[in-house]
Amino acid sequence: MKTLAPALKAAFTRRLGEEQVQSDQRMDYLKWLRFYLDFCEKYRHPPRDVESLQPFLQKLASKGQALALQEQAAASIALYYALMRTWATAPQADRVREAAREPWDACYAKLKEEVRLRQYSPKTLQTYRTWIGQFQSFLGDKGPATLGSDDARRFLTHLAVTRRVVASTQNQAFNALLFFYRHILKADYELGDTVVRARRSKYIPVVLSREEVDEIIARLPPPYRLAVQLLYGCGLRLAECLNLRVHNFNFDQMVLTIHDGKGRKDRTVPLPRVLLPVLREQLARVQHQHEEDLQAGYAGVFMPGALDRKCRSGARDYIWQWFFPARTLTLVPQAGEYRRYHMHESELQKVLRSAVQQARIPKRVTCHTFRHSFASHLLRANYDIRTIQQLLGHSDIRTTMIYTHTVQSRTIKEVGSPLDFAPEGV
Repeated sequence: MKTLAPALKAAFTRRLGEEQVQSDQRMDYLKWLRFYLDFCEKYRHPPRDVESLQPFLQKLASKGQALALQEQAAASIALYYALMRTWATAPQADRVREAAREPWDACYAKLKEEVRLRQYSPKTLQTYRTWIGQFQSFLGDKGPATLGSDDARRFLTHLAVTRRVVASTQNQAFNALLFFYRHILKADYELGDTVVRARRSKYIPVVLSREEVDEIIARLPPPYRLAVQLLYGCGLRLAECLNLRVHNFNFDQMVLTIHDGKGRKDRTVPLPRVLLPVLREQLARVQHQHEEDLQAGYAGVFMPGALDRKCRSGARDYIWQWFFPARTLTLVPQAGEYRRYHMHESELQKVLRSAVQQARIPKRVTCHTFRHSFASHLLRANYDIRTIQQLLGHSDIRTTMIYTHTVQSRTIKEVGSPLDFAPEGV
């Protein structure tokens, strides 16, 4: 956990006294501040940006923190924001250090605006923010106004030579810096062939046998078992699975609709008939929990995009409820209300790791492995590659072609020449 700087700890402790926070709670307030700053550093959220508080509270909710503790954490961070607004009263040395951070804080704020303007996903924003944060750390005290292509070249070479990252990781950093230079700094980004690039390796996905899939699923408790069954049975990405809502299921047509998948594309996949009873049971649990939340006066679920503003009542409608809701509510400090988020990714990943260990599967298994297994098993069952491409939601057939390496080539005849084949109709 992040250690507070002595000056910040002293100033924050004084603020707790001024706000008459009870003495037996002050250590808790300091703990929440440390958690918050550690969270912001890990996920590259600007710590003084009020919008960084909401994802922090969602993380607390995913860890099962009680509502009272979420309120206490929110109160602690609110005091921190107030303290940062008065940082000018700090000693001269602290003011100099804070002033040095100001240009980078402005860049992070501009980054958020540019990413949202292009309607990129929150994951993209988090990824870009992480790489730009690592770039900032690599540069030391150098400010963004003095950056050139040489700085980006040195950083990318450092990733390949010193840190020895794989090609996909370096390409991700390359794209983040490209976006940063073009849209934030408004500067040229011409690296050409001057960057030492990591060697691209040919990756073959890990695929489970059907027996291994069943062994793992059998060791998962509900609702995690159903989530993994959908990952495998429908070929979903983890985020697509957890973002499912009640209205995504069409039992009349036996299809599942995925909205805003990777690349903001929609698609439909067949629903596994064997899961129908379990799916209906889960919907009944969601409806029961929804009714209890309404009676408790909660504000509904988090809505996508601008729907929260355009359709305020939609957050309380049954059809918009998460299919895999979080166990606890999440505090929204700006509105002073509680909302329901979906199950957090880390929660499912942790349970899956335990199940894989219990099943003693000697493979590197993640949630995405079940999507790989879905595609490979369809290919083995003689489904054509174009159909699998559509079911997976791939834009390029070359992405789907990787699964041809996970299935053995089979032929019913010995290899021969087409000149030796009998003419058709003979």
